[in-house]
Amino acid sequence: MQVGEFCNREVIIIGGDESVKAAAELMRRHHVGDVVLVEEREGRRIPVGIITDRDLVLEVMVPGLDPEALAVKDIVTSALSSVRVDDSLFDALEMMRAKAVRRLPVVDADGALAGILAVDDVMALLTEMLGHLSAVVERQRSREASQRP
Repeated sequence: MQVGEFCNREVIIIGGDESVKAAAELMRRHHVGDVVLVEEREGRRIPVGIITDRDLVLEVMVPGLDPEALAVKDIVTSALSSVRVDDSLFDALEMMRAKAVRRLPVVDADGALAGILAVDDVMALLTEMLGHLSAVVERQRSREASQRP
């Protein structure tokens, strides 16, 4: 299973010079917990950072900073981790665990933004898969019970 099969291809993006308030407004409008900071390079959108709702709270609200005066690029605090579309889903989950992140931008072979992988989306997928497995077990039980005298 490759990351590209499961990632969300509808990524909300923002430029680094946009205000933190603009980032928060995008999150609210699109009902998401993050926006990906991108730079245009040779016609491609290259992810260079990610801003989460948690970042807004910890980096802006708690210290009492003005979200309208602060640029998105000013609150990106660490190097961006990303995965490629052809990476294994299990390797991506291991990276998320090791780096303690809930979201990873997904890039294509040229490094351009292709999607985002979020723990919430993976949990929904796994829940669906477990439901299917449970249904298989139940059908097997029913079939065995109907075959007994």
